[in-house]
Amino acid sequence: MAKSFIQTTDEFGIRDYRTSFLAILSLSMLYFIITILSFALVAFESGAEGANITNYSDAFWTLQMSASTIGFGDHYPISVGGRVIVAAMFYIGVGLVGFIGALIADKVLGFADTNVKNRELRKQNTEILEHNKMLEQKIDKLLSRIEKDIH
Repeated sequence: MAKSFIQTTDEFGIRDYRTSFLAILSLSMLYFIITILSFALVAFESGAEGANITNYSDAFWTLQMSASTIGFGDHYPISVGGRVIVAAMFYIGVGLVGFIGALIADKVLGFADTNVKNRELRKQNTEILEHNKMLEQKIDKLLSRIEKDIH
């Protein structure tokens, strides 16, 4: 079984990615996207009349709230470009935050891991195939003896 910081690989070549690594990677990606899109959101909103997102921290807060699907509503986009960015962040956030939530739920609640079941079945199948080969060899030997005795 091969092991690394990111994953382990079992004797059947099945990769198991480490949950903590995936969670950290997902959070990093989420906040990297929020960081980048916050600059664009400020750019769109700063020129819009009646905009309430006027600085980077407001934009960051707005995108963070939209990614988490909470959306307090204290800051909201006025411009079309700003609305597109917040909508995109909502969909990105739903995916990434949902993925992180699923990782946590899997660890906390201990849902059945189908990879483990598949590994067990593969191991059982390998053992059965080896046993069948041994039985075939024994049958072949018996048939040889029977043929020798007949002739």
